[in-house]
Amino acid sequence: MFDSGWGLSLIVFLPLVGAGVVLAIPKAQEETQKMTALLFAGAAFVLSVLAVFAFDFGGAAELQLGTDRSWIAAINANYHIGVDGISLPMLVLSTFVTVLAIVYSWDHWPDPHNPKAFLALILILATGMNGTFVALDLILFFVFFEVVLLPMYFMIGIWGDRAEVVVPVLKLKTEMRLYASIKFFLFTLFGSAFMLLGFLALYFNAPERTFDIVQLSEYGQAGAFATAAGGWIFAGLFLGFAVKVPMFPFHTWLPDAHTAAPTVGSVLLAAILLKLGTYGFIRISLPILPDQAQDWAPIIAILAVIGIIYASLACLAQTDMKRLIAFSSVGHMGFVMLGIATLTDIGINAAVIGMVAHGLITGLLFFLAGSMSHRYHTREMARLGGNQKLMPIMGGLLGFTAMASLGLPGLAGFWGEFMALLASFNPLDGLPLGVFRTAMVVGAIGTVLTAGYLLWMLQKVNFGEPKEEWAGKEFHDVDAYEMAAWAPLVVAIIAMGVFPKIVFGATNDAVVNLVQQAFGG
Repeated sequence: MFDSGWGLSLIVFLPLVGAGVVLAIPKAQEETQKMTALLFAGAAFVLSVLAVFAFDFGGAAELQLGTDRSWIAAINANYHIGVDGISLPMLVLSTFVTVLAIVYSWDHWPDPHNPKAFLALILILATGMNGTFVALDLILFFVFFEVVLLPMYFMIGIWGDRAEVVVPVLKLKTEMRLYASIKFFLFTLFGSAFMLLGFLALYFNAPERTFDIVQLSEYGQAGAFATAAGGWIFAGLFLGFAVKVPMFPFHTWLPDAHTAAPTVGSVLLAAILLKLGTYGFIRISLPILPDQAQDWAPIIAILAVIGIIYASLACLAQTDMKRLIAFSSVGHMGFVMLGIATLTDIGINAAVIGMVAHGLITGLLFFLAGSMSHRYHTREMARLGGNQKLMPIMGGLLGFTAMASLGLPGLAGFWGEFMALLASFNPLDGLPLGVFRTAMVVGAIGTVLTAGYLLWMLQKVNFGEPKEEWAGKEFHDVDAYEMAAWAPLVVAIIAMGVFPKIVFGATNDAVVNLVQQAFGG
């Protein structure tokens, strides 16, 4: 099944079929809708696990399990899909988190109460996310990359936070959900426009007009794009991917989107959607435009460490727990981009494990923040003190996840940050040592600040005595649906921390091959 590409195609499109089936079920049959959504998402996850067993790890540098069929012959765009050691962990992460999001939603619906539409949007998102990680044609990649835009826009705009905000510059009052959803849509659309222009420029500048990523990579490594136009193409791709990451200074949509989004929306946004941009850098920008990647690497490294420090300081200024976690994502993705900027096998391996770890850890943080907000009806950390006494299991999980997020050795978050800093000491030959070693020092300071704001959050939320306003009120600790969604994340965070070969066993050969082919490293 996997040899002919059917397996990967089912992983991508089963959730879309599931969305159609869910929409066809009468609105009153909520249990049927939930079971159907879980069935289709679960089937995609099971197939992704089977893909791991079908994958030849001895040839992890090669693209496997895919197919290449004619799609739009007039422009030489093909339905070309496949996975290697870089994309396989991302695909499994995507299907895994989607299942947990549906499990969590089972008894935690945001207002307005419409499980049918909400589940359909989750499944459509899954198709876009899964498809992006297997696409090997630029047009196919762009289609999947953009599929996620509308479901997330509606998820934020319909089920988001109804608190009133004043729109900067315009000084207009509106609901947070409307402001955040429009800002998310416009920022992402802006970046995608430049990305599409970059794709078209690659098509027209290639020796043979094609959108095939593998073929374009071969052209790029042979020097076909080592021209003045190549620099502009990389700039267009950089804008498109940097907005999605998001990198400083293109990050401003993220805290608003996370703060406004319903819990599951925040989880999917943090765990998977942010990885589409960093994955785009690794899959497209580096192998197709290696010369330009070396020219831009110092700029990317500088922006990455600015983002790390800026996000850490911004976290220390937050009063809203969810907004603090949102800003933390900017910092963590800064470490991912720093690893990519080194253009070394250690750095890019760090980036991939950093992406997977961030998906698990920050996804769990947003789950916890959402459940606490559901119980307390506030996210203000000043009002949440003493949570450890009121809900000891949830408090313990928050403490565990915060430790993982700050990079405690033995947990998943450690490897990406440590290896990104390690790679910065010896970046690719020819890159400015002074810039990268300075970035390493600044990034190390960022790890201290990261520990500072996370420990500060724990002190504000978990420790101390409960506030007087909660006196006499009963709080239900973690329920069965929450535990079912969170326990697998806890296990995965520990497993990756203790045994990082879970990821490196897949990624290392593929990353080494990428560096050798593109940069001769």
